[in-house]
Amino acid sequence: MRAEGRMPVVLVGGLHSDARAQVVDRLLKAVPGSVALHHDLATAGAGTVRRHVRDASGVLASGDAPLVNDCACCALREDLVPELRRLASHGLARLAIIDLWDSVEPKAMAEVVAEHSGDVLALTNVITAIDPALVLPFLANGDDLADVGLAAAATDQRTVADTFARQLEYAPVLALVDGEDADDQDHALLAQLHPTARHVLASGHELARLAFTGFDVQAAAAAQHPASALLPQEADEAGVTTLVWHRSRPFHSERLHQALEDLCCAAARSRGRFWLADRPDTLLSWDSAGGALCVESTGPWLASLPDAAWEMVPPVRRAAAALDWHAEHGDRCQHLVFTSPGLDRTGVARLLDSCLLTDAEYAAGPQAWQRLPGAFDWLLDPA
Repeated sequence: MRAEGRMPVVLVGGLHSDARAQVVDRLLKAVPGSVALHHDLATAGAGTVRRHVRDASGVLASGDAPLVNDCACCALREDLVPELRRLASHGLARLAIIDLWDSVEPKAMAEVVAEHSGDVLALTNVITAIDPALVLPFLANGDDLADVGLAAAATDQRTVADTFARQLEYAPVLALVDGEDADDQDHALLAQLHPTARHVLASGHELARLAFTGFDVQAAAAAQHPASALLPQEADEAGVTTLVWHRSRPFHSERLHQALEDLCCAAARSRGRFWLADRPDTLLSWDSAGGALCVESTGPWLASLPDAAWEMVPPVRRAAAALDWHAEHGDRCQHLVFTSPGLDRTGVARLLDSCLLTDAEYAAGPQAWQRLPGAFDWLLDPA
């Protein structure tokens, strides 16, 4: 099943390590001639990353990859492609399964494999292994990865919640362990967090077929980028609610800043894009899980760019802008999505609305808006 002579490569990741082990084992058994490549980043404290290659019968080879810049993920990136190329050169592996260590995010590794695949490797899918009963506990876990022994570098400042959210939302395939502890609410939460993903049982026959489906790293990146993200739609099932809050009027920075704590605690997961009255040209991303919020500048709104620059913008970004286009503000908009069991849809929407410019503030016009206090300056313009 090699693609034009190239060795198929599938990534399997996820913080649910027991579920991930089940998925990898299932693939090894279901696809004869497959091998799994795993880099154990837990040994990074000793200065190396331990590499294991195995098939359905057991470990075939082990070795060490030297630590790079005190970063275990950097060592993984440096060692991964050469090891895959070595496996491909033997011509024996029908499928290479990259068994990603717990906190490694699939996006970075997928892009590494795709960039260096050449005529030897073919990235055929990305799968995140999920235990549905653990989705809410992991999304609510604001602990730093470093505090739970899962940091990939000394400078790793990620949390369990935000790492898990990105692992879950990037993969087009979610492989679910058939656990007895999960209920309808767990499955509803999972479906609303990533409604476009294909959900399959880790023990099912379809998993092996999906490992060879194909994967487009550029499309996957666009689906996650705040400017063009495929955000969930409104939903309400089994006690889980998704609120899509879409407005064109800008936020008042101070009022939004004062409401951040309540907004972050209102939902297990929230994300999207927004704009501030005092920063009309800056597209800001909203990414919250585990009670913590990350706000970042992700470049300009298209409406702030000269017409000539639009030709350099990817079509998917132009399409997203067209959907949000406003006669006065262009693609500038508030597009935030909140998903959680027990979500107070009305309360969250009311709080967000209260952070927008009032009628009087809005009527004062863009020049007056930019003189409003910049409550986010400390975050977006670090000294």
